Amino acid sequence: MPDKEIRLQVYLAKSGIASRRASEKLILDGRVSVNGVKVTELGTKVLPSDIVCFDNQQIKFEKEKRYVLLNKPVGYVCSLSDEMGRATAADLLKEAYTERLYNIGRLDMYSGGAILFTNDGDFSARIEHPSAEIEKEYLIETTQDIPDTLIERFTRGIRIEGIFYRCVSAKRQASRKASIVLIEGKNREIRKVLDFFKIPIKRLIRVRIGGIQLNGLKPGEFRNLTKEEIAELLHNNEA
Repeated sequence: MPDKEIRLQVYLAKSGIASRRASEKLILDGRVSVNGVKVTELGTKVLPSDIVCFDNQQIKFEKEKRYVLLNKPVGYVCSLSDEMGRATAADLLKEAYTERLYNIGRLDMYSGGAILFTNDGDFSARIEHPSAEIEKEYLIETTQDIPDTLIERFTRGIRIEGIFYRCVSAKRQASRKASIVLIEGKNREIRKVLDFFKIPIKRLIRVRIGGIQLNGLKPGEFRNLTKEEIAELLHNNEA
């Protein structure tokens, strides 16, 4: 714990509650208190002597930093908790790690594949920042043939309902299979583009984040990142 004031959302991120961005929403939602007083101001700063609570439970900085790759199965949601009682991806890690781990980025409930978890707020902030420009590769299977126009327009760029979508690359592997590489990855981007072309998705799996691949990791399985993989992700951010 530093000996000077830090922003409350940074404190939450370093305590393994959520990424800085997600922590901001938790503060705005009134789920965080400092010294017994609910705080909803994002500019709030805290000291080492302050008592910070999330959902009425005191939290402290995590001593051990974790960096985990999970192959998320379809059917799990990427959130701290789910109001509908659905299983979360983080649930799959709870028995193996005592630290609070949160996901970096998201995969929707009906998508599976590679997703990173950590309790290191600085790491997640750098990886999530647009300047990191980390590639994410997806494999899709559809119930109809994928037309040339979809591949061409997604690569060139297409505007749908006022939002501009463009992939780094899109390559057809078979008449109903393709690999798509994104960097920014707007919310449900691939699904929205295919829906625009009226092509139903049968399966959508993320197989790569930067240079990190699933490499035989089965749905529900996970592993720690190597020092080299962590360094590669951070180097991407510095390049």
